[in-house]
This record gives sequence, C-alpha cells and structure tokens, in this order.
Amino acid sequence: MIVFAEKITNRLSYITKTLFSETVAITTDINTFRDYNGTKINYSTNKDIASDIWITPVGLLHESNIVMQNIECFIWEDIKVFYKTEGSIPFDIFSAAFYLITRYEEYNVDYIKDDYGNYHHKNSLAYKENFLDIPLINLWMQKIENIFKLNILKTTFNILPTYDIDIAFAYKHHSNIVQIGGLLKNIFYLRNSVKERLSVLFGLKKDPYDVYEWLNELHKKDQLNPIYFFLVAEQRSEFDKNPVRENLSSIIQQICSQNQIGIHPSYVSNNDVQVLKDEINFLENCSNQKITKSRQHYLQLQFPKTYQQIINQKIKNDFTLGYGTHNGFRASYCNPFYWYDLSKEEKTDLIIHPFCYMDANCIFEQKLNPNEALKEMKYYYEQVKSVNGEFSFIMHNHFLTEQEKWKDWRKTYTNFLQ
Repeated sequence: MIVFAEKITNRLSYITKTLFSETVAITTDINTFRDYNGTKINYSTNKDIASDIWITPVGLLHESNIVMQNIECFIWEDIKVFYKTEGSIPFDIFSAAFYLITRYEEYNVDYIKDDYGNYHHKNSLAYKENFLDIPLINLWMQKIENIFKLNILKTTFNILPTYDIDIAFAYKHHSNIVQIGGLLKNIFYLRNSVKERLSVLFGLKKDPYDVYEWLNELHKKDQLNPIYFFLVAEQRSEFDKNPVRENLSSIIQQICSQNQIGIHPSYVSNNDVQVLKDEINFLENCSNQKITKSRQHYLQLQFPKTYQQIINQKIKNDFTLGYGTHNGFRASYCNPFYWYDLSKEEKTDLIIHPFCYMDANCIFEQKLNPNEALKEMKYYYEQVKSVNGEFSFIMHNHFLTEQEKWKDWRKTYTNFLQ
C-alpha cells in the first residue's frame, strides 16, 4: 500500500502504520504514487490524482501542538464519523483515528475525574456520542475494506485473559496486625467468616482467594495464554492491601512457571518513581525473569506521565488502557498499538493493549448481576471477534472464589469460557 500526501509528518506516518501495517509507504512524489502497483490512497487536497481512495486532510496531522478540537459527529454508512471532508469517504479517517487512539482529548487537564483521580469515561467523545461500546476505528476500517473491495486488514482474533492479583490471599501471609484486625472485624461484623479465617490459618482449609490451580485448568481446556499482574507494594496503604510481599514469592514462582506475569504498580508508585522501580526489581528477583509487562493498580493513568514513567523502567507492553468506571473501548480500537507521545510528538516503543471488559466495573460501577455481566462479556467478545481484534479483559482472583458472595460470579466466568 502507498499513501500520497502533500506533507509527511510524524502523526501521519504513525497513524497509517498503526491502521495498516509497518510496510505502508508514504510519498510526496506524484510520479512514484502513480507508478505504484498496489492499493493507493490519495491523502491530499488534489482530487485529480488517480487512486483507490481519496481523503481530504482536515489539518490535524499537519499540526505539532495540542489544541481544543471542535468536533461534530455525523452518520456515514450507518456509523458515527467526524472531521467532515470531501473525498471517496466523507471524513478524514486518519485524523479521526489519530484523535481517538492517541487519547488526544485526555491531554486537556480540565476534565471530570473518577474517585481515584483518573479521566472519567463521561468526558470522552465516545461516551457523549454513544459509541463507547463499539470498536469504532476497527469498524471504519472494515467498512472501507468492504466498500472499496480492498484487502487491507491483516489482524487475527485473539482472546487474552488478564488477572489483577491485588490480594493474592484472603487470610494467609498477611502481617500479624492485619490478622488481628481482620479477626476482630470478623467477630464483630462478619461472624460467619471467623470459622473460615481460622480454618485457613490452621491449615484445615485452602485460602479462598487461592484459585490459581482452578484457573490453570480453565486455561488448559481452552488453550489460553493469560497474564497475571502482581501487586507487590512494600508498604500497606488505603489502596494497596496485598499480603506481606516477601510471603508472595512461592505463589509468584508457581504462576510464572506456567504463565506470563507482569507488574501491577501500586497506587503509591504512580507518584513515586523510586517505589515503581523497587516493585519491579522485587518481582524480577522473585520470578527470576525480566518484567516487561504492566498494568496500573486502580488503572492509574495520566497522559503522558504514567506511560513515560514505565517506559523509563523498560516496560514494553502495558495493559492499563480502559475505564475503571464503565466497560467499553477507551481508544475506540481493539488491537494492540504503539503509544504515540503527543507531548514529544513521537511514536514510542511501548505497545498498548486496550481492554474493554472488567469484572469490577460490572460489580461496583454498573451494578450488574452475574447473568447481566455474562451477557455483557459475551457482547464485547462478539464485538471484538467481528473485527478480528484482541479481546483483552480483566478479572480479579478475589471475585472468582467459591465463597457464598462470589460463587455466582465464578460460575459466570466458567460459563463464558465454556
């Protein structure tokens, strides 16, 4: 494939390679473009150049700064689009995709925040224009391929289960102070949990959060290759409540012997680079392997700071991009892609794996029951499958237990994988 443009910019190069492949060529030479034997896209104001598709630029990809965008959506081929222009298609798909994938709108500091200081989904264009629940960019590309009879999409469908191990064990391996406090809480408020706690601590019963062997069997059955993200905060805090991290070595080694693992940077680490570095070092020492994958605890993500910090710690793949307030497609895209740092106007080597479904959203934010959550999970699965994307989703071990409160949620997940 070749793209003709009046000017080649970092932004244009990035988005064309993201949407098509690294092999797409961009040229400013009309003769080179005319002589090319393959799919040709004319991305210019000159409508007289013969091509398979003509797209008129709106100017966003020729800029090198971040300014407030005045966006008006309209319908094309029964789907929302924006950045209206002339051409074979009536909008600048490259600029629109760039705006959504780079999270351009999140560089505006004046936005509503969720309970943890993150960008709230209600700020987003996708929510306001009712396309948060679809991978809009993938659907645009699919329509273009079908309308113009092109073979431009090279992705394959993939299921990627991911697990946040915020609290590896309910009762085991916590400090004495936490154990005493928990026991007193059980006695005064949750008396039915006293027996369970004592049975686990005296070795008479398995810790309820220890669901790892059960998960392994599910994965083997479906030939899945999951990723486990471990919270290994050294200091316990309001939001970081993992067991004493030195006591996690055995479970980390057990899981990483059969599965991929990554760091789940603590809530505190997002504002303390030294803490982040320490947590990565600890996990590397426990697992005896290089840690190159991450997902922020409580999905702490501020552009561009968070991604810049993990890049500096040699993280190559991040799985944070999604909302902690609602399920959906935060970047309107469901394939992995390289992160573009708008503050530096450059493509980075960090690969982003967006997720569209998280169990905690169903439970705490959207207030769904297990049957409704199963229906939602299947919906997102089908959306991603229909465009050959990567169905990346988040589950938590402590919501998959056989405890009375969670047994139906465990059943829900089992039913989904079956």
